[in-house]
Amino acid sequence: MFEQTTIVPTPRLVRVLTWLGLPLAGGALLTLAVRAAWWLPLPGPLALIRKLPVPAATATTISLGVLLGLVLAALVDRESLSVRIDPAEVVLTRPGTESRVPRAEVAVAFSDRDQLVLLGRTGRELAREPSLLSAGRLQAAFTERGIAWADQDPYLSAYSRWVPGLPEIPATAHALLAARQTALASGDEIDQRELRAELGRLGFVIRDDRKRQYWRHADG
Repeated sequence: MFEQTTIVPTPRLVRVLTWLGLPLAGGALLTLAVRAAWWLPLPGPLALIRKLPVPAATATTISLGVLLGLVLAALVDRESLSVRIDPAEVVLTRPGTESRVPRAEVAVAFSDRDQLVLLGRTGRELAREPSLLSAGRLQAAFTERGIAWADQDPYLSAYSRWVPGLPEIPATAHALLAARQTALASGDEIDQRELRAELGRLGFVIRDDRKRQYWRHADG
């Protein structure tokens, strides 16, 4: 009997409202802020805008606010996750990124704050993607397809905070964790992702909390 595919997308309406609402709100809010603070000194470009004739200043302020709104919309849309569960694999897709995990390897799924995580049968992390999807929708989708859902990380108590020089962590892993700490501090998400994958290949699972890294062994 053919087994169905389950898809949990970020609702299209949410993405439309993100791309329309944030730029419009940015233009309106920046214009109101500049007008409301007419007696206060303004930084950089806003100070120059104030010197323009009123029609030009208004148009420039709105344009700048819309541009800032578009930048924010792009950042939000990067977390527009779509989950597809079919007989062969679980596919996690968001703009510019796709993770494919053989379905037979997935033992449990759960939401870790704003991320969806898939774990293997020994606790190895198979995928971790930012997600704006509700935990209820995800739980229904995974359990419907026979994959266990947990309310929190089943291995949460196994994590320890990383500090340089821990004797139970090899030097190579320490170097990767140190580089990743720098990426966390600077907000370099690409580097964070790549270094997490490298640590996974060395047998470590990494969890972040307020710019701090916590680790556990990937198996067991």
